[in-house]
Amino acid sequence: MILILEGVVMCFILLIYCAVGIANGPVGLVVLYEDDVQARVVELGLTTKEKIRKSFIISCIVLFLPLVTLTPAFVYGINGATGFWDGFWQMTVILLIMGLFDRFFIDWYWVGHTKAWVIPGTEDLQPYIPKNVLIRKWVGTVIGYPIIAAVLAGIMTLI
Repeated sequence: MILILEGVVMCFILLIYCAVGIANGPVGLVVLYEDDVQARVVELGLTTKEKIRKSFIISCIVLFLPLVTLTPAFVYGINGATGFWDGFWQMTVILLIMGLFDRFFIDWYWVGHTKAWVIPGTEDLQPYIPKNVLIRKWVGTVIGYPIIAAVLAGIMTLI
């Protein structure tokens, strides 16, 4: 039960990041869109390449810092995991909960089925998450998150 709650906390962090990022319009998180959308938004004068670059750096910090700090803190600090395997499977569960939330709620529903992420002047570039990107995201979730959990568990075992 605690793992589910910790997974929900990670989902909440992701949700807050997205909600704050698009609070003044989806251009605020254009960094999450494909290159063709980013180029169009710059061409339309809605943002600049420099703002996108800065947003990329901030996004990396906001998204990955909790992933690599909070997840091990939950598992080893709160849950009392010991060793590699105990930490690995618990972190995998937490990260997969967050990943599934991202794939289903954020990508499929929020981006794909609402107007919240539609940037005026880029409608012809929809869907914003093309099939090849969607496949990469699913592979990253199903394979990448367990790899991240393994690396984090390995590091925690060495500490």
